[in-house]
Amino acid sequence: MIEMDWLVSHMQHSDRLAQWLYEQFSYEYAGQSLGEWQAEFADGQTNGDWLTLIAHEHGQLLGSAALATNDLQQRADLGPWLACVFVAPHARGRGLAAELVARICAAAQAQGVERLYLHTHDRQDYYAARGWTALESFQAWGSSHCLMARDLM
Repeated sequence: MIEMDWLVSHMQHSDRLAQWLYEQFSYEYAGQSLGEWQAEFADGQTNGDWLTLIAHEHGQLLGSAALATNDLQQRADLGPWLACVFVAPHARGRGLAAELVARICAAAQAQGVERLYLHTHDRQDYYAARGWTALESFQAWGSSHCLMARDLM
């Protein structure tokens, strides 16, 4: 049975998840080593920077989504952010990403967050189909990206 819980209660998965994210979104970590990102990500579970929800089954990590304070340096005026959405290849096609995103939105709303932001370079249609609105396009990391938002209240 798939379970979802906060990473802070399962820190044995932190380094592996940080590595998956580092590999999947490598363009974002060009100036940072894997070890530095793993330390930042682990610290973010307790300091509030990267509150991460994970999906796991029988002790095996399946995926994640995070409520981040700042996920886009050039737009530090915005936040909080949906970030770190990732499902391991062997676990895809089971609706995990949609469920993780929905739970992050619910957690943010429970904290009184009125609007949540995200950025994507290739999943705009996926998020638009789930209630996210494109706000603007921008160039970063050598490609075009889309800034999106979802009103929660």
